[in-house]
Amino acid sequence: MTTGFFSSVDDVAEKLAGTGYLASPAVATTVFLADRLGKPLLVEGPAGVGKTELAKAVTEVTGARLVRLQCYEGVDESRALYEWNHAKQLLRITAGRGESWDETRTDIFGEEFLLPRPLLTAIRSDQPTVLLIDETDKADVEVEGLLLEVLSDFQITVPELGTITASRRPFTVLTSNASRELSEALRRRCLFLHIGFPEEELERRIVTLKVPGLDSALAASVVRVVGALRAMDLRKAPSVSETIDWARTLLALGADRLDERIVRETLGVLLKHQEDITQAAAKLDLDAV
Repeated sequence: MTTGFFSSVDDVAEKLAGTGYLASPAVATTVFLADRLGKPLLVEGPAGVGKTELAKAVTEVTGARLVRLQCYEGVDESRALYEWNHAKQLLRITAGRGESWDETRTDIFGEEFLLPRPLLTAIRSDQPTVLLIDETDKADVEVEGLLLEVLSDFQITVPELGTITASRRPFTVLTSNASRELSEALRRRCLFLHIGFPEEELERRIVTLKVPGLDSALAASVVRVVGALRAMDLRKAPSVSETIDWARTLLALGADRLDERIVRETLGVLLKHQEDITQAAAKLDLDAV
């Protein structure tokens, strides 16, 4: 079952570019295949390289509804799938004191008392939907078991109601920063895409697009310096989002070129740990980049 959002790989690249998301050929190809094959897309890579933004861009170009499950340690079935409105059920039980339990039980486990959470919401939607399961690696291992039925057959079983199957399969994106290894069972159900730091030319185009008004020569210098920082043994290398933030910082400061002073004063925009800033200040050679 396909979602039918895109007609070709070039169509993906062109439409995503229209939202400001410049996709590499590998990204455009994998998005097209996920759409054409109706398969979930697992996007892995370091933080800040555009994994979540890819799902948002697909949502924008398709006019679909975005349903997002933000994963974290402790997220469980009631937060991911559904839960029952216990307060409303208690009110119904109180109001029906003269009824038998069988009559009351049949009523309180009906649709009126069901609270759908992101996974069930996406499965039940009859409108074009993008399901974003964000930072999957932050969830507990047990949560992956909840995802297997959803990602295999796009269906969810509610014991009191039966099995609910998607009438229109959502375009599904799972993201992971690879902080832990995801199970092979989960990976088998997905197409895989790794988004790393972009090539220099692509990153320059991204900066130019996202920071209009920045001089092209300065944009090129920004990208080269960021590349040099990523080559160092840092605790946290600067991401694409931080490259963009730095470019915006330089524009706000009215800088027309990079010099040692401006770089040292703004390293905190790029690097988030003091030991990284200290190392960069000592090792970065602007003349070499």
